[in-house]
Amino acid sequence: MNRRFSEEIALLINIAKWLFLATVAGLLVGLSTTIFLQTLHRVINLSAGFSYSLLLLPFGLMASAWITSSFAPEAGGQGIERVIQAVHYQSGKIYAQVIPFKIIATLLTIGVGGSAGNVGPCAQIGGGLTSLIADLCKFDAADRKTLVICGISAGFASVLGAPIAGAFFGVEALFVGSLGYQVLLPSVISATVAHQVALSLGIDYWAISLGSVPAFSITEFPWVILGGIFFGLCAIVLIESITLGMRVSSLLNVHPTIKGLLGGFAILGIAFIFSPDILGLGDDVIQATIQGHQVLWYLFLIKIIVTSITLNFGGSGGIIIPVCFVGTTAGAFFATLLNLPLELFSALGLAGLLAGAINTPLTAVLLTIELFGLPAGAYAIVICAISFLISGHRSAIPTQLLQISKAPAIHADLNQEISQTDSEVDSWRTQLKPIKNILKRSYSRVRKSKKNEGA
Repeated sequence: MNRRFSEEIALLINIAKWLFLATVAGLLVGLSTTIFLQTLHRVINLSAGFSYSLLLLPFGLMASAWITSSFAPEAGGQGIERVIQAVHYQSGKIYAQVIPFKIIATLLTIGVGGSAGNVGPCAQIGGGLTSLIADLCKFDAADRKTLVICGISAGFASVLGAPIAGAFFGVEALFVGSLGYQVLLPSVISATVAHQVALSLGIDYWAISLGSVPAFSITEFPWVILGGIFFGLCAIVLIESITLGMRVSSLLNVHPTIKGLLGGFAILGIAFIFSPDILGLGDDVIQATIQGHQVLWYLFLIKIIVTSITLNFGGSGGIIIPVCFVGTTAGAFFATLLNLPLELFSALGLAGLLAGAINTPLTAVLLTIELFGLPAGAYAIVICAISFLISGHRSAIPTQLLQISKAPAIHADLNQEISQTDSEVDSWRTQLKPIKNILKRSYSRVRKSKKNEGA
């Protein structure tokens, strides 16, 4: 048989295979995500029905810490970094017991007011379910890894209602600076199917309209650049705060349940002093801020602190929704400070923090377009590109593998987890040498031109 013809047959078979498998993954993850989200919604409403429900927060974190430390350590913290680690080092192998314990620990954490998100747990649940399918069907390592990536994408898409952003998240979140195009088709299919399943089963998504977004022009460009720098700096604060919380927790030589209790009381004290808005998912604050409602200017800083405490002191949940909260409220502060459109820059803050803190600029741009429309996407491209670079070689998902250096002057260890990467930076004289040479040549040409005119 002709070699080229046999190659095309193999490709068609591969496409057909993943059309089927990704659809199955999307159906399964969409259904499981819907059940989880509806259960979480009921738990939150049940907790809100009690006048003093916030007093349960320390005991909720204590119970979550006991469950994860005793039965499934992989279910602790934000979770998605564990899935990414499994993809990189275990060909996507995730133990089945992680799924129920992640669900219970997340319900306990968010249900009583812990500052965590629901996207990460759904991505971890999706990855766990697809890994289980791969084991039952005896898939090889490559196919299991692809199926787990489908689970991650489907979990993201079914929570946020953004299938295209979800598809790219599963591909982009694994590496910093690289995309696995070979898994893009399965990711798109699984994310789209999961979103449709969740939508048909009654999941309500954010209904946010920015109204009239001004056409992107040169007059807005300086503010957009400044915004990208600001959101990149906010991403650094968030990442370093999460890392600091991890170090403090590791230095505290007590049982995990005691850490949960102490962390819960600390969060209660912070909420009492500043604002209860920083508790729980915070999705109502995200929507209200993007719709133009004023919030306390320092809310994004307090949210960073309580999220770090929650995820490092016994709580279980995700990091993505807290990042969105920090982004929207930081964007509102930035817009108020400079008298810029509040709704637009709150939405751009969401995108900028996702790009900078999670190192997923493409996902952030696509999410902006899906949630807020195409005109906002033009702003988001610049904001996300700058924020991604400004945040440097760090991430709120520490198990991402670093594939590129973000600047030629930075010599970083590649193909390692970003949290373990060392780097060296050229001196400022070396970095400015190209500019110096350009100025020197320009000056020489001007002098030569004047000398010729004088002659």
